[in-house]
Amino acid sequence: MSSLEALEDFVRQHPRLFVITGAGCSTESGIPDYRDANGDWKRPSPVTYQAFMGEEATRRRYWARSLVGWRTIGQAHPGPAHLALAQLEAQGRIGLLLTQNVDGLHQAGGSHRVIDLHGRIDTVRCMACGHRSPRAALQARLLTLNPAWAALEASAAPDGDADLEGRDFSGFQVPACLLCGGLLKPDVVFFGESVPPERVAAAREAQAAADAVLVAGSSLMVYSGFRFVQAAATAGQPVAAVNLGRTRADELLTLKAAMPVGAALTALAERLAA
Repeated sequence: MSSLEALEDFVRQHPRLFVITGAGCSTESGIPDYRDANGDWKRPSPVTYQAFMGEEATRRRYWARSLVGWRTIGQAHPGPAHLALAQLEAQGRIGLLLTQNVDGLHQAGGSHRVIDLHGRIDTVRCMACGHRSPRAALQARLLTLNPAWAALEASAAPDGDADLEGRDFSGFQVPACLLCGGLLKPDVVFFGESVPPERVAAAREAQAAADAVLVAGSSLMVYSGFRFVQAAATAGQPVAAVNLGRTRADELLTLKAAMPVGAALTALAERLAA
């Protein structure tokens, strides 16, 4: 039996899936991922919550890189994996899709039952008053305050970042909240920050109602996603993964399809529709 046939058999045997997705679903949309096939960092680890909140220099560097990187993530379109998962939901096979990505491409691709575990990069939150506003509106303010940065070119990095090494960020101007003057932060969970407990609770409830777990395009190296596979293993819930590289949960998997996630899910959705 081929990997695709085994995956089809797994889904037919478990008609209501709890799906966990990761960066591999968005690489075909032009958004780089963090890790290599072995699950190791490809680049320096991302900025931490503690550094962002506590250091003005870190915030200047973050928003300067984001100004350039927004062009990539803000204009990204759903790829094959996003569209295939939306088809599987439309077929009634997905109870909930829990994504570790922050790009909103699952919803743009047509999925409706989605929890953004780590938040959304297209929204900005004031850490003083809690007001949320569109990231696109902040882009206009960033460009107005820092016109010299508008023409810079840089290679794209994960989650709307850009590689601007060797730059002097000390003169970069960071906008404040228009309502209260507070500190603005992307409405995403940074490393060192906790996932809101209500999101975790909602995901756990959906997982408990599912027949099995399907992991798509994730190494599960981050504990916030890995813990759901741990919970499945403890409960005796079958887990299948579609991922080319190593995952943190390899020894817990019922089935692993080492295939490109977009092609695999597209073929799976077509076979199940037939």
